[in-house]
Amino acid sequence: MFIDSHCHLDFPELAADREGVLSLMRENRVTHALTISTTLKTFPAVRAVAEANDNMWCSAGVHPDEQVDDHEVSLDELLAMADHPKVVAIGETGLDYYRLPEPLDWQRERFRIHILAAKQTGKPLVIHTRNASADTLRLMREEGAADVGGVMHCFTESQEVADAALAMNFYISLSGIVTFKSAKDLKEVAKQVPLDRLLIETDSPYLAPTPFRGKMNQPGYVRYVAEHIAELRGIPVEEVASATTANFFKLFKHAKPT
Repeated sequence: MFIDSHCHLDFPELAADREGVLSLMRENRVTHALTISTTLKTFPAVRAVAEANDNMWCSAGVHPDEQVDDHEVSLDELLAMADHPKVVAIGETGLDYYRLPEPLDWQRERFRIHILAAKQTGKPLVIHTRNASADTLRLMREEGAADVGGVMHCFTESQEVADAALAMNFYISLSGIVTFKSAKDLKEVAKQVPLDRLLIETDSPYLAPTPFRGKMNQPGYVRYVAEHIAELRGIPVEEVASATTANFFKLFKHAKPT
């Protein structure tokens, strides 16, 4: 069986055909999914998806690229959001310097607050980093993210960054990007990450893997990520499925399999 460790089932593209999404998961032996929070406003909808499905859980957090008009998320708010049996992680959080210019002190402070919330709840971090790997790793070290661990989601960085994250008790999650022909360096990382520290994801509705590239992504397509990793490593896909499933429940210990 396969588990999608990162998707966005509250997004309109997937919410519009929830039954179809669930049906495709069953067809592809995708047994569980973690749907990810990105804003304070949409968190109730994220949690509702998890509450409505025995085989799904959710996270609590505000995406690093999400600018807010009213107020910045507080530690108390994150702790309140996380105080629910279906919430098994904090995030997605991290740093994203791709679109936004400095000063980004607010983004770094938000990341620090998420790390603190993870440490206080004992729930692992879901970390997003884009064009910001050095600062991401620095803040992880400064705030003691290794104490709680987590996952570097939709990983696209170098082997050096992967090794630094692994040393801080983090897992590496690969998305459909690893199936792209252009992702040569990432394919090498996929070969090197220890199998017992690997997760798979879709980040749907984005980044559909080959052969669905350019179309709407779905949790059911995480199977193709696993198949490509198995091909790269020269092992049976069942081995990737078994390892990533075990890794999911080891990391997200508050998620109880059904």
